[in-house]
Amino acid sequence: MRRPTLEAVAARAGVSRATASRVVNGQTTVAPDIRDAVLRAIDELGYLPNPAARSLVTQRTDSIALVVSEPPTRVFSEDPLFATAIRSASVELEAADKQVVLMLASSPKSHARVERYIAGGHVDGVMLISMHGADPLPAALSRLRVPVVSYGRPAVPVDIPYVDNDNVGGAEAAVRHLVEAGRRRIATIAGPQDMIGGQDRLTGYRNILRDSDRRSIVAVGDFTRQSGAVAMRQLLGDDPGLDAVFVANDLMAVGALQSLRLAGRRVPDDVAVVGFDDIEAAKYTEPPLTTVRHPVPEQAAAMVRLLLGLFTGGSAEPIILPTELVVRESA
Repeated sequence: MRRPTLEAVAARAGVSRATASRVVNGQTTVAPDIRDAVLRAIDELGYLPNPAARSLVTQRTDSIALVVSEPPTRVFSEDPLFATAIRSASVELEAADKQVVLMLASSPKSHARVERYIAGGHVDGVMLISMHGADPLPAALSRLRVPVVSYGRPAVPVDIPYVDNDNVGGAEAAVRHLVEAGRRRIATIAGPQDMIGGQDRLTGYRNILRDSDRRSIVAVGDFTRQSGAVAMRQLLGDDPGLDAVFVANDLMAVGALQSLRLAGRRVPDDVAVVGFDDIEAAKYTEPPLTTVRHPVPEQAAAMVRLLLGLFTGGSAEPIILPTELVVRESA
């Protein structure tokens, strides 16, 4: 059976092909009664627009690239924040009738592939997630003049709109909670320093320690559970008397709790622990983890709205979302 054509729709509706095309492509210059006749003909014939032809008319692909600069294992199995961000962005884009093209870019080869794909005009816009300091994509994409937004402030100077959460303020709230609880030797397991989240959360930690006349005790992880366990062992070796630790994300905090337990340290009696993100697992650690809630679904949805707004000349001003301290039994 042959697929119904636009000419057949126009004939059934009693209009010209050009008029039928304007209705199919969502133009508003068609009288309501004519639009109704065309829509009725589309329904009766089961007509489906040709995406390629429609793209030529509208200059839109209705596709958005979601580019994550992390390896597949990190995205799909290790860090639940990626799944939450991707799901939330996809839901928001689906509501706007946009198609999501998920692309992973964790190597120079994959970076080049992503850049070629976007330069080929296959998408209307790009959303970047988990950018690292040396990542060349933000600057490369900005030169292509395709609308781009970033999940988090880019770590390099580049003129790209972004949506972030209050990393500094959230870290300050976490460490202030430990200070007010009377903890004196407060360490931190910082995130990677080539990422703004890692930098800003370390800044918040240092701000509160400076104001409360306490010294910094720092180890650096890479936002993975294993790195948190290693960093916690390092901190205990450097300062066996530490009585609290602020961990820059919950996955590293889970690793830190494991190392503390193996070292015979009771949480929170001997060492209080505060994380950052409030992933689902934070409720079920032993003891349940005090942490800073990072509004991942809201941040991803806001990123989509910011990008869609750019298509119609909307604001490119950065959006910063608030964080919230969630007190549980670990501190």
